[in-house]
Amino acid sequence: MKRILFFTALLSFLLACKARKESSLPKIYLQDTVDIFSSNWKSQYRPSRQRKFDLLHTKLDIRFDWQIQQVIGKAYLTLKPYFYPEDTLVLDAKSFEFREISHITGTGNEPLKYEYKNNGVYIALGKDYNRTDTIRLYIDYIAIPSKQGGQGSWAISDSKGLYFINADGSEKDKPKQIWTQGETENSSCWFPTIDAPNERMTQEIYLTVDTGFVTLSNGLLVYSKDNGDGTRTDYWKQSVPHAPYLAMIAIGNYSIVKDNWRGMEVSYYVEPEYENYARKIFGNTPEMIEYFSNRIGIPFPWEKYAQVTVREFVSGAMENSSATVHGEFVQRNDRELLDETYEDYISHELFHQWFGDLVTCESWANLPLNESFATYGEYLWREYKYGRDDADQHLDEDLANYLREARRKKVDMIRYDYSDKEDMFDSHSYSKGGRILHMLRNYLGDEAFFSALKLYLETHKFSSVEIHDLRLAFEKITGEDLNWFFNQWFLAKGHPELAISYAYDDSMKTVSVIIGQLQDTKKFPAYRLPIDIDIYAGGKTERHKVVIEDVISSFSFKVVRKPDLVNFDAEKILLCVKLDLKTDDQWIFQYYNAPLYADRSEALDHFSNGERNIPADLFIDALNDKNHDLRIRAIESMNKIYPEKKNTVVAKLTDLALHDENANVRATAVQALSDLSVTAEEPMTDDEKSNLEKVFKTALNDRSYSVTGEALASVARLNPSIAVNITKPFEDETNENILLAVARIYSNYGTVEQAEFFRNKIATLSDHKKTYLLQEYAAYLLNQDDETINKGLPLLEEFARNEKIWWRRMKGIEMIEDVYDEYERRETEMTGKLGKSGKSSPEHENLKKHLEAIKQQKDHVRSLLTSIMNDEKDPRVKMISRNN
Repeated sequence: MKRILFFTALLSFLLACKARKESSLPKIYLQDTVDIFSSNWKSQYRPSRQRKFDLLHTKLDIRFDWQIQQVIGKAYLTLKPYFYPEDTLVLDAKSFEFREISHITGTGNEPLKYEYKNNGVYIALGKDYNRTDTIRLYIDYIAIPSKQGGQGSWAISDSKGLYFINADGSEKDKPKQIWTQGETENSSCWFPTIDAPNERMTQEIYLTVDTGFVTLSNGLLVYSKDNGDGTRTDYWKQSVPHAPYLAMIAIGNYSIVKDNWRGMEVSYYVEPEYENYARKIFGNTPEMIEYFSNRIGIPFPWEKYAQVTVREFVSGAMENSSATVHGEFVQRNDRELLDETYEDYISHELFHQWFGDLVTCESWANLPLNESFATYGEYLWREYKYGRDDADQHLDEDLANYLREARRKKVDMIRYDYSDKEDMFDSHSYSKGGRILHMLRNYLGDEAFFSALKLYLETHKFSSVEIHDLRLAFEKITGEDLNWFFNQWFLAKGHPELAISYAYDDSMKTVSVIIGQLQDTKKFPAYRLPIDIDIYAGGKTERHKVVIEDVISSFSFKVVRKPDLVNFDAEKILLCVKLDLKTDDQWIFQYYNAPLYADRSEALDHFSNGERNIPADLFIDALNDKNHDLRIRAIESMNKIYPEKKNTVVAKLTDLALHDENANVRATAVQALSDLSVTAEEPMTDDEKSNLEKVFKTALNDRSYSVTGEALASVARLNPSIAVNITKPFEDETNENILLAVARIYSNYGTVEQAEFFRNKIATLSDHKKTYLLQEYAAYLLNQDDETINKGLPLLEEFARNEKIWWRRMKGIEMIEDVYDEYERRETEMTGKLGKSGKSSPEHENLKKHLEAIKQQKDHVRSLLTSIMNDEKDPRVKMISRNN
């Protein structure tokens, strides 16, 4: 009893503390995934769009002027008043020119008066129409999407709606393309519409393009007509309704690779050089469709499913109904697929076809009804295809992503007071939402969970929803009032912060678990948390179901002996931060005996985060863990046990580097060996280094580019004298892992001779590859003379001024700032040398001239930065610049 009272008193003290140091909770090391510059918060209500009209059907006949990047269109809209009589229709139309707006009647077109202002066209219909009337409009227009564009969000970086890529064909290594991105409300950049997620329309699109192009849109390709003038018109028709933001077109030079699912076309549009890899990239799609259809109980709801890759996409991917758009990064050859498949993108966008497309959030405040489900779709596919261990690893990454964001931002999941609709595209809507759905599934059980999803989709198909529609579906299936769950997770902010302690009473043969909720309950809920607690004793495991409902909760269980382990939240489903006060021996027992990925992950984290002594045998064993992520984390801790287990560590890492089935494990093992070769407390002998060099050279022949890249860098690091020569044969590789390895070697060891490599490569690259290479080029320049730096600055300036995506321009500015810092360092160094030299000596005059040249260079770079920042329009870039 004394120990129970001690921990209860401790938890009471912790709860009474208004300010707690961050170190009182376990450190979590995460990757930044979100834009940290959201708009200023404003407390105001953001309602769903009022529905004055119901847009029934949209027919478009469009062609394109590539030279001036305009859409030349004719729109035929069918609408009716939603409920009340209306005499004026307002359509969203951003940066349009109108040539005619008419009412289509049985006797011809009757011109209508209209006023165009504030990116909307106000059409006077001439009389009141009621909800039984159908109105057909003809609109002859020109859309100029290049006049649009805004900040977007971390998920969608721009808002032009329609994009011309390499419109004039001047970039010889880049294809000409047109593609669209409608989310959030940007379809109105290329056709007039009611651009709101709670609207629904069927559609027809006639696309007139040069005969050399391939087109894609929603629905089915009904026919293609050669116009005899070098152009062709493709007619696409979608007969089932969807939200206007899901309308899409893509035009370019594509190879089409076709699969099928239950007789329905499943197709992949890729650039011709990737035609032979299309099935390796997307080939699991038919199986995914079958699995999701069966799991949800609703067959795939659209007329076909296509996936297309585009250049310079403003998002990762987009789930347009029946036609998903992916960024070009998913195009990979067979060697690149060893390193990354991007299958999570494919499953995410496919699951959207049900959650987001078939049933759509009625307002952006309810975006988690789209994105949380799509994120959880990634988990479901992994669980089915690769097993729970793999899926749980991914779920752990979702938690990490959310907690990273939660350090600066805790908001309600469903929130009507956002400052900008783009703010909804964050790790709350994605990662936190996926974890919440996983908790709900665990609480209800699979049968109830998936039955409720089926009911939800059947009830609301081809319509829009809010969060309570989802709750009511679950309540109808289960018969349970679930307001408590939805209120604390979807309609409140924050997450539990838990401290868990344990006490064993030998005389009473009881073990107690004491849980304290440490979050500020004035700001955040005191959560109700149904969980499982597993007690391991005498070779047996006993599970107890409990519900945490108080700020401090205590549960006692009868046992026959002192437990080896009490495993709190045995299914590892809680979205929380926790301080779990187990002993080292209990953590070790948990790694070896508890069944889940998260059990083993928590055990490794306990020892690797912080300054604890790492149990060498545990981490050596973890090198053989069935989960590749845990093998990698064990590898990353080998430096801590190397002095104790030198020979074993090197042998194990060598085996992993050359033979592990996972390319990322092999690459990490190569890197770890490289680190040990130069940073170990006990230096390696020449023979040991020679053996490692043989390992690295063997790894140069690995099929995986990431392994080859790490091996190349490791050889250079181990033997700098051969770094440049061993790297030259890889200069023509286009894979980014190899390209960056070459660039990093040259930035560290290169001379003026390598400047041409950088300039030539940068001229041929675009998008993220160009960004990465420029960063290495900037690092290279810092080690070069003034002449080489001056030749390189224009490349950095061009990128900082003209790159389309704001954060890439920001990176360009940071590169130039690094050059400025380097000149400041050189100025300080030269000033010191000058002070030590004799004033009358020839050396003094040379140093003085050199110092003056450095100052001039520094002033030039400062002026360049000032000019760039003065011309920059995006406030996010201005905010972050060190020299602003």
